[in-house]
Amino acid sequence: MAVPMSNEQRRAAAVLLRERVPEVADIGRLFAKHGYELALVGGPVRDVFRGEQPSDLDLTTDATPEQVLAVVDGWADSTWTIGIAFGTVGLRKGSLVFEITTYRSERYLATSRKPDVRYGRSLEEDLSRRDFTINAMAARLPGYGLVDPFGGLDALREKVLRTPGRPQDSFGDDPLRILRAARFAAKLGFTLAADVRAAMTEQASRLGIVSAERITGELTKLMLTPDPALGIDILVQTDVADQVLPEVALLRMEADEHHRHKDVYQHSLTVLRQAIELEPRYGLQADLTVRLAALLHDIGKPRTRELLPGGRVAFHHHEVVGAKLARRRLTALRFPNGVVQDVSTLVELHLRFHGYGEGEWTDSAVRRYVRDAGPLLTRLHVLTRADCTTRNQARARRLARAYDALEQRIAELSEQEELARIRPELDGDDIMRILGIPPGPLVGKARDFLLELRITRGLIGRDQATQELLGWAAVEGITPPPADPEPESDEGD
Repeated sequence: MAVPMSNEQRRAAAVLLRERVPEVADIGRLFAKHGYELALVGGPVRDVFRGEQPSDLDLTTDATPEQVLAVVDGWADSTWTIGIAFGTVGLRKGSLVFEITTYRSERYLATSRKPDVRYGRSLEEDLSRRDFTINAMAARLPGYGLVDPFGGLDALREKVLRTPGRPQDSFGDDPLRILRAARFAAKLGFTLAADVRAAMTEQASRLGIVSAERITGELTKLMLTPDPALGIDILVQTDVADQVLPEVALLRMEADEHHRHKDVYQHSLTVLRQAIELEPRYGLQADLTVRLAALLHDIGKPRTRELLPGGRVAFHHHEVVGAKLARRRLTALRFPNGVVQDVSTLVELHLRFHGYGEGEWTDSAVRRYVRDAGPLLTRLHVLTRADCTTRNQARARRLARAYDALEQRIAELSEQEELARIRPELDGDDIMRILGIPPGPLVGKARDFLLELRITRGLIGRDQATQELLGWAAVEGITPPPADPEPESDEGD
């Protein structure tokens, strides 16, 4: 139960809310004039008491959506009703955007993917159906009187996530709240109340009735928090990850008795955290692709784990298997195609640097590295550096120096060549003219040969490239037409 506030505390809360969110006073007076209740609710109130400036202006009222539209007619510059089926009306007044939702409750039936939405009768009832107590606070307008029947302020002070009622009921109302618990913990750095954590495990299977799009939306928000590893760990420890990211849960492999390989699960969380730390260095900010790749880069290891003589462990080709698993999982979750492609490519490439060792990089190796990474090169830099988590500090320094050297070689070679746009020195039209072949697979095969030549030897000039192409054609059994004779010179006539 909430600890009652003194009158002095209530006045102080109202003053703070009025100072931080003065822009809702006018609409509060408008609704009061028409005889309706209106309150600032949820996230904006929470953010004020956390010392942050609210980014959203979410309001709740006893007026129905149709009544809301009537009240703001002539006052709002524009309105929209895309969420009216769920009791929400959006409106704009000058530069301000409001979302006003009628008091309501939502409940998912046992096998339904769509909630049963019903209008509520009071602000307190509306708050009782909110996800967590920190989001179940409101400020009545226009006076900014704080309404906190479930101890949201106490939870903020204690940095703990609780539900207004039984967590089983809250998660029953909307199973997506199971994921939201992990997201808020990661966003705010809060712990979960014991009953909330237990209910997450108990009702994890209920996520099966939630659409993939909603689950992906919540996972995306989680991955973009300051510490997504904290939220992912909550999902794994509560068995919720078995429902939405089972490949991550499987990373908790039993270590061999001699501990010859890392704890792959903890390593993956460490890589995720280190990738986030590296984002600013590479001009990235809250990069979903990098973060997903960091989390999933080793998901091929459980399937490729092999015990070797002497207690050693190997994970041959785990990057290839992991790329396929990442593509399959992210596709099932309905992530955008571009994200799916980029993440799976990064997973497949994440060991490429280690394949070259710590020695001097040749020009051809640098070209191939840049070519294979393509537009993902910056993200691959982040992932590769983040993946170096050895406890051997001397080796860690060697790896860092080796990657510094690679980036320097890329920069140096980029000044001489367009590394980001490596292409053969002869194009398709040249190939068909020189070899006398029509469009088709053979042209592509010849182009692949010339591209490999370009990567290996750099720029050799069109004449030399032509000679190399003719040599390749001879091996392939292709007889080119006679070369066009050189035009005669009229000099000296």
